[in-house]
Amino acid sequence: MGLYLVTQILPFHLPKPAAAILLAAALCACGHDTRTHIAIGAPAAPRPIPMPSPAYSVVIPVPAPTPRPIRAPEALVSNISMLTRNFNGRVGIAVRSIDQGWTVDSNGDIRLPQQSVSKLWVAMTVLDYRDSGRLRLEDPVVLTKDDFTLFHQPVAALIKGDGYHTTIGELLHRALTMSDNTCNDRLLRYVGGPAAVRDFIRRKGLGDIRFGPGEKLLQSATAGLEWKPEFAFGNAFTRARARLPQTARIQAFERYVADPPDGAAPEAIAGALAKLKRGELLSKDSTDLLIGTMESSKTGKQRMHGAVPAGWSFGHKTGTGQDLGSRTAGYNDVGLLMAPDGHSYAIAVMIGDTPKSIPERQALMQGVVMAVVASNNGGQSLASAGRSTAPER
Repeated sequence: MGLYLVTQILPFHLPKPAAAILLAAALCACGHDTRTHIAIGAPAAPRPIPMPSPAYSVVIPVPAPTPRPIRAPEALVSNISMLTRNFNGRVGIAVRSIDQGWTVDSNGDIRLPQQSVSKLWVAMTVLDYRDSGRLRLEDPVVLTKDDFTLFHQPVAALIKGDGYHTTIGELLHRALTMSDNTCNDRLLRYVGGPAAVRDFIRRKGLGDIRFGPGEKLLQSATAGLEWKPEFAFGNAFTRARARLPQTARIQAFERYVADPPDGAAPEAIAGALAKLKRGELLSKDSTDLLIGTMESSKTGKQRMHGAVPAGWSFGHKTGTGQDLGSRTAGYNDVGLLMAPDGHSYAIAVMIGDTPKSIPERQALMQGVVMAVVASNNGGQSLASAGRSTAPER
């Protein structure tokens, strides 16, 4: 039995002494007493058994060390906190470093009214359709008086008897640079309505960002009214709102501010803008087009834009809600701030409800930009921020 085992395990030829030793080991393993067998004819010092080298090697992977997250500058954290703390109103601020990944926020997780900031998500959905071949910016569109919405719609002056003949690209440009509500709503219908925009937000993982029912329904509900087509002409909407009892207006206003159907968290908006800048949402061509259009915006010159120093680039989108007395339901500015040294930041400053004056709101927004610029410059203070107290909407 022992000889059989040795033969099966070592089929190659071994010297007799070595075979004897292995045979003894095999017999021992089988329960035999091998002492006599070892003593008879066994050499005093058996030679070592040469064994073939293994034909394989084992590689144990060593994981790379996890990089330590870069901490946000302490001075910026302190400044953003101070700006929020000293402001009388419901305000949220978020700053995201696109290069280093850190975020500084104060009330960055609370959901605040977006108002026209939501035009960004319509524009992204349009460009996403373009990237997938479902539309072209050159596609023709005709605007008629049936397309009128509410409030700011400068394109209405161009709509005559046979309508205004334009393109998807021009509607996109007007919606973003002039915050034209009619152009934005026409784009929204072109891509399939609010459900298409909500689907884009969900697919791209943009986080806590809601998209409302469209300008007409959103503004009517905020005022405490039900939409009627005649509200789109002249000042019919304003007159109907003025006829409401004050208690009804206050209740509708409070409902909207407490739970806005177009609400979004500043931190989520800053994160979405960072994704846009990194090219994670759209093709390179569409990304460049959108950011370039944001940089040519004509709205909110004294909001964040008023503190952008020479040599820096800034592309943004503003949003302004309805007033009730001295209060405003949504006064916002969000955008991308790019430094001459290549560093870039996504910033969202959202004022959900405040009695503060417009110059004071602008000063808050400019203060955020000043803090970011100073942090990027190693904590140095700015000689001038270009701050203005001229009111604007």
